[in-house]
Amino acid sequence: MVDSPLDWRGKPPRLKKERMILYARSVAGSMDQVQLAGPHGQQPWSQTLEDRTRSVAAEIVAPNAPPQITGVGNAFYVAGSLPGEGETQIFLQTADHRPVSLSVLRRPGEQPQWSVALGEIVDEAAAAPKRDTLLWYRLACSLPPELPAASTSALEAADAGQAQADYRYVIQALGPCRPTS
Repeated sequence: MVDSPLDWRGKPPRLKKERMILYARSVAGSMDQVQLAGPHGQQPWSQTLEDRTRSVAAEIVAPNAPPQITGVGNAFYVAGSLPGEGETQIFLQTADHRPVSLSVLRRPGEQPQWSVALGEIVDEAAAAPKRDTLLWYRLACSLPPELPAASTSALEAADAGQAQADYRYVIQALGPCRPTS
């Protein structure tokens, strides 16, 4: 059985011989049934989408899989010694309480550099996640579009403004969470 929108003539689409990729979960209490994981849980098959799905699925079951992001915690900004230099750090909340933080480093005359750290210590070699990886999806699909006001409530107005600007930079760099290929 398929739940699909009707076409322009009011008829169901012809799906016979069509290959699809389904993202589904079991129905609680009914082991013989599944339901689509969301409104985009049924996608037309393509080799690119299959490869991406297999890659992310392998990351999900890996012992070192990045945690699910549940919210944004505190943020702070520290100005550097030169005008236009500084660093913002934004702590994220996770389902299993593992530490995750975003860092944005600004240097005069250079593009801002952002990275994500999956631990207590921010590694100098940390980088932004590659697109279409599990970490990228967890960030792009879970972070709110704006830094919550509570995240910067302890900061001076100028520092809070810079932290908000740096958060917007990260959101823009991540790009939208797209459910289709």
